[in-house]
Amino acid sequence: MNSEPWPPTPEPLAFTDPWEYELAFPGDPRGPGIARMTLRAVLAAHGVPELIERAELLTSELTTNSVRHAKGSASVRMRWAHPVLRVSVSDTAPYLPAALRSPSPEAGSGRGLFILDRVADRWGGCALGDTLLGPGGKSVWFELAVRTGPPPPETPRPLAA
Repeated sequence: MNSEPWPPTPEPLAFTDPWEYELAFPGDPRGPGIARMTLRAVLAAHGVPELIERAELLTSELTTNSVRHAKGSASVRMRWAHPVLRVSVSDTAPYLPAALRSPSPEAGSGRGLFILDRVADRWGGCALGDTLLGPGGKSVWFELAVRTGPPPPETPRPLAA
């Protein structure tokens, strides 16, 4: 009798192997929270915990702006190419964010790009062209780099006698 699982379980990706995930969500106030939870789970599963807090904050800013200002659905794409994580948020709004400016201390909003500029290692945006499914929109992205090496390999524990 064969004790191998079927179908065979693939080996996990190495820390330095590239990967990509994408989540589409409706223009609903719950979308940013779902995007944050998904991003947290992906980064934890791939052993990149040092980026979780900054990536969550920036993803929250971009997805909240998307829900607030765009009509329709949006998507979050997470792409890892060691040592850089790139997260992009795409939506149907045809305009790119206004130029970066320091927010007024009295303003109740308008700090998203300011936070993005201070926390991200790099960021930018681009217009998306029209498709067969309708008019294009925009994509705003940020990058965060890992400052440490890969996690140490797990050491097998000796079996008890």
